[in-house]
Amino acid sequence: MIRRLFSLFNVICAALLAAAVLAYQAVQKPPALPEAPKLQLAERTAMKVQVYFTDPQVRTLKAETRTVQVTQSNPRAVAQAALNVWAAGPNSSANLAVVPAGTAAPKVYLRGTHYYVDLPAAYANLRYGASGERMLLCTLTRTLLDTRGDDVSFVLNGQPVDTLGQINMRDPFTRQDCADE
Repeated sequence: MIRRLFSLFNVICAALLAAAVLAYQAVQKPPALPEAPKLQLAERTAMKVQVYFTDPQVRTLKAETRTVQVTQSNPRAVAQAALNVWAAGPNSSANLAVVPAGTAAPKVYLRGTHYYVDLPAAYANLRYGASGERMLLCTLTRTLLDTRGDDVSFVLNGQPVDTLGQINMRDPFTRQDCADE
């Protein structure tokens, strides 16, 4: 009788049963909790930029030195931070914001020494007239070209347009185009 108990078939079956029990126990264990990733927030660097607004009579450009926080000190990130501050408006009551409060800041892109500014669609509905539109584009141009760059090209809502109301936007704006403001 002992012979039959330890037959080859019984030994193989017992080994398979033991392996099945071990496998069952392994799959029933809850998975190990993953370790939380160690996030390191990017350090913000304070940088000073010149941001241009207009006087209350909308005749001349008025500069304000502002401090912006950037996570990358590349020119595009600094330019975008400057435009975000520009859209938020001036700190001084002697200066006038160029866009209404709550208006989205344009997106800025940089290729070499050329800036490309994508104005949100809402900018087409500002109805400022030629002098107001020129002041809007010149405050943007001077803010961007204050430290670097050759010119600024504008698009509206991602599309090239000929004009913003009455002002020609086919050609890029330079410092000289806005120097007499």
